[in-house]
Amino acid sequence: MSEEKLNNRRTGENYESIACEYLISKGLHVIERNFRCRIGEIDIILKDGDTYVFTEVKYRKTAKYGSPYEAVTKSKMKKISQVSLNYIKYKKLPINGSFRFDVISILDGDITWYKDAFPFIK
Repeated sequence: MSEEKLNNRRTGENYESIACEYLISKGLHVIERNFRCRIGEIDIILKDGDTYVFTEVKYRKTAKYGSPYEAVTKSKMKKISQVSLNYIKYKKLPINGSFRFDVISILDGDITWYKDAFPFIK
């Protein structure tokens, strides 16, 4: 792995840890981090009461290229949706259970939590 990719991965892991701490402070429970399958990855999977929460973490140093939330494109939402379905099947969770998709946006240290940020996309 190149030095730049390794540094980007470390940065991502750092901000995912910050997001976990933030969400734990809001009463959520971390179930899994960096769930991967052949389709893609979900940064953090949590429980909020009886609801499974699939969370994407986006970080930007500045807003020069837009907000971190804007980086969660429709195609990214679709990929996260498909990975979540894979997770539900893999863990044998009830398909009619309670699920939602959140985004944690971190811009220069400021955290914004977009609860129920987008619907499941086929």
